[in-house]
Amino acid sequence: MKKLIFLGSLILFFSSIDSFAQSYKTALGVRVGSENGISVKHFLNETNALEGQLTSRWRGWSLHGLYELNGNAFEVANLNWFFGGGAHVGFYDRYNGNPWFDDFDNETVFGLDLIIGLEYTFDEIPLNLGIDWKPEINLVGYEGFWGDEVGLSIRFAFR
Repeated sequence: MKKLIFLGSLILFFSSIDSFAQSYKTALGVRVGSENGISVKHFLNETNALEGQLTSRWRGWSLHGLYELNGNAFEVANLNWFFGGGAHVGFYDRYNGNPWFDDFDNETVFGLDLIIGLEYTFDEIPLNLGIDWKPEINLVGYEGFWGDEVGLSIRFAFR
């Protein structure tokens, strides 16, 4: 019974998040930072979104899929917080001056991502700006934690 009450409380909490958490349906643009690439974010409903990123780093590239919860931040219109998680797969050239890779082989990695950040969508123009921290842990390939994934997203917002 306690588990049901706890689960019900969690559902009520997440369903009570500001119902107007987002001010767009889909946003597409670039992400710059530790990894540079393309970002697309699509809302499934008022608070749940999927984000896909195709990024490049160390003469390689990686594909990230993320599920995110979103809500209004600091009671400021169009300013939202988000957090979530997902997975990635990456393909890297190991010999490229990267101090973590020490030979001439290519490296394929697979791992898990977390993400937390803030984003703002302008009313006057269809522009969405976001900043996030996305730590990763590789489970296959080069195994290890990468905590330096900070990025700025600049996206066109489709309402």
